[in-house]
Amino acid sequence: MDASRFRVLRWSAPAVASSLVVLLGGCTGSAPAKQDGPTHTRTVASRTNSDLQGDYQRVIKNVLPSVVQIRAGEGLGSGVVYDDQGHIVTNAHVVGSSRTFQVTTANSEHPLTAHLIYSYPAQDLAVVKLDTLPHGLKAAAFGDSTKVEVGQIVLAMGSPLGLSSSVTQGIVSATGRTVSEGSTDGATGATIANMVQTSAAINPGNSGGALVNLDSEVIGIPTLAAVDPGFGNSAAPGIGFAIPANMVKTIADQIIAKGRVTHSGRAALGITGRTLVNVGSQPVGVAVVDVQHGGAADKAGLRAGDVIVKLGDREITTITSLSEALAGDKPGQRTTVTYLRGGDRKTADVTLSEQ
Repeated sequence: MDASRFRVLRWSAPAVASSLVVLLGGCTGSAPAKQDGPTHTRTVASRTNSDLQGDYQRVIKNVLPSVVQIRAGEGLGSGVVYDDQGHIVTNAHVVGSSRTFQVTTANSEHPLTAHLIYSYPAQDLAVVKLDTLPHGLKAAAFGDSTKVEVGQIVLAMGSPLGLSSSVTQGIVSATGRTVSEGSTDGATGATIANMVQTSAAINPGNSGGALVNLDSEVIGIPTLAAVDPGFGNSAAPGIGFAIPANMVKTIADQIIAKGRVTHSGRAALGITGRTLVNVGSQPVGVAVVDVQHGGAADKAGLRAGDVIVKLGDREITTITSLSEALAGDKPGQRTTVTYLRGGDRKTADVTLSEQ
């Protein structure tokens, strides 16, 4: 994706009138072929329309009861029941600054109250817990997102525009996307690696819901939709992103066990920086404002005033491009930093620390 052209939006929604959302609704396309599993597909010719309809209905019956609607203040989003103890995983931007929530489950006649366990904006994930467990609460099954392949059929489940228990259909369009979320309108500003790109429609309110394969496994949490500035502020059709299930499980398990995230798995340089622009207002690098004592950059000899222009073989022009480059690396990984100091171009070996 051309990062200079596209930007992304956080995808929760304010409460709206049902008469409005009906006008914005849509329908899914014709059903493609069923998959035997996450890494195998059948041809369309081997499936009848009746078979395909049955496949979709089976997955919806299995997973939709595990998808909930979350009201945080005036906003609406979605969540996925994570275990039988009432823990629900969602996006950090869905919970925002709220500490208590109204949650509507598939089996609850009235909204239930829930409270925040922990929010982790760096990965745009959060866990909330129901105060009372409703009868028949069903946890979703989370799959192995490393086995996701381009072309897999997926369903996105959530509460777009306040319409609870909605389902859209599409395919996995790409894997391994590194996407930077905006930092306005409630978004966290997170840079998230290895996201799953999908053509399944992700509309306002889908955030925190479920992206599901045909084995009834959650393979991702829908979070963002791309926007092409050349066509106004509406979402670019068929370009949505989901946080991969493996990252969701890593973060959620730590929050549930310890009440916080103790190991992010995210690489860091240990600096505070800002984008530096030239006289033509073109970004030319990241100016180091502060260096964390004992951090990776400090140990490599960087100091305030240096301008980072390259990480490994990746050109760095903005703070966002630096975040995206780091998102693809791991703590403990060795790489090189190319930087400018007093007009001289220098290179330093660095061992990345953990964020």
